[in-house]
Amino acid sequence: MTVRPSGAHMRVIPPGSALGVLGSGQLGRMFTIAARRMGYRVHTFSPDEGTPTGQVADIEVTASYDDLDALRAFAGHVAVVTFEFENVPADAVAAIEQIVQVRPSGAALHVAQQRAREKAFLATHGIPTAPFARAVTLDELWDGVARIGTPAVIKTAAFGYDGKGQHKVTTPADVEHIWTAIGHQEAVIEKFISLQAEVSVIAARGLDGEITSYPLFENRHRNHILDVTTSPAAVSAQVATQAVEMTRAVLESLQYIGILCVEFFLSTDGELLVNEIAPRPHNSGHLTFDASVTSQFEQQVRAVCGLPLGAAELLRPAAMANLLGDLWADGEPNWAAACRHPDVKLHLYGKEDPRPGRKMGHLTAMGRTIDEAMDRVVSARDALLI
Repeated sequence: MTVRPSGAHMRVIPPGSALGVLGSGQLGRMFTIAARRMGYRVHTFSPDEGTPTGQVADIEVTASYDDLDALRAFAGHVAVVTFEFENVPADAVAAIEQIVQVRPSGAALHVAQQRAREKAFLATHGIPTAPFARAVTLDELWDGVARIGTPAVIKTAAFGYDGKGQHKVTTPADVEHIWTAIGHQEAVIEKFISLQAEVSVIAARGLDGEITSYPLFENRHRNHILDVTTSPAAVSAQVATQAVEMTRAVLESLQYIGILCVEFFLSTDGELLVNEIAPRPHNSGHLTFDASVTSQFEQQVRAVCGLPLGAAELLRPAAMANLLGDLWADGEPNWAAACRHPDVKLHLYGKEDPRPGRKMGHLTAMGRTIDEAMDRVVSARDALLI
């Protein structure tokens, strides 16, 4: 779905320019592959070296996000800066914004990188979420749990992804233990929702206000980490339309430039609720690299460079399966066995240390139906252990 304002003036950053990306994981790697295919150069900045992004970027800068001089020097060599990792300190973004455009803006990142601010933003704009409260002290945590009721989920306000910093509360007796477990830091209490499905919308907003969204993704998790994604999601047209409209409201309220993912809970009584916002490409959209006219990573390049957005249709129903470090537990996975599935695509991220739970790569497949695509991708992943 695309909404394209007429007569908008675009300030294009042309191919041949250098694009800066903060962060250096697999999202930056796939962004870089898309950017280089379009003729751009890419500089990556993170505290690490030999990274998934650094392996394919033109220049890898290794420095702390607190090193403002290094950030300013980095910014001086690129035409625009974007993100593949949202937990960048506000001071770092502010330093870069003095020198070069940052897309999405530091203001948008500020909202999306911290749960309490994100929930407050959504509430202010009338976008539905699970009932929530925020707490910065143990007393406020007690009060919040009492107000929301149990079961509930306590989440750290900052630095949460893949289920990190999340604790389920089944009785008020859990509260003090959880407060200790999260290190006495600011938290959000959310009502526990009985789920029919977890879905996500990935959409982009361009410099001229144009918005393009991908078909809904349906996400299945294992141990709080995304396991398998299928698209289009098996939900009603009404739910899909509502999810896209809510995502559009987020993009416009933030005056967002770039790619963004909104994760939703679909409750068992059919209510659609925003879980969280990711101000970057998202794991659930990895299948777009193979299965869409324009991948989420090319869409990010187009948006931040002021180019018109690409078509987001799926070529066929598609599925993605994550490859975690656990697959290496008994030695090297059997890549040949997986690649004997001719309709399946292998993506590895260049990470050397396959720790349990660490995202090392993914497989994608297309099919005549969602079920066929999912069967293909899961069968290929199972074959890795043969």
